[in-house]
Amino acid sequence: MTETITMWRPVGPEELALVQASQMRRWPPRLEWQPIFYPVTNEQYATEITRMWNVPECGVGYVTKFEVKADFAARYEVHCVGAPHATEWWIPAEELDALNDAIVGEIEVVAEYR
Repeated sequence: MTETITMWRPVGPEELALVQASQMRRWPPRLEWQPIFYPVTNEQYATEITRMWNVPECGVGYVTKFEVKADFAARYEVHCVGAPHATEWWIPAEELDALNDAIVGEIEVVAEYR
């Protein structure tokens, strides 16, 4: 059995629609002004981002969770960006296909906020 790490990601409706178009298996390419993909390490931080950013900007936000092969995740340092629970991986946009290939199972929506 493959060892995995759980990653979380707050998303708005547009990004979720792109994930759904991939059958919940892949993250969409980053936009030109998005050089890094930022999955976070815990549900609490993902929820905070969703409620503080996605809901005010889009009227709705979603917390997603997905499993990634542990050996892939180990290539990236976890960064603390504020409070002790505000931790995330910084994955360069050009490595997003490799991340997508390392996803085990489907990307799940675990919460919706309006």
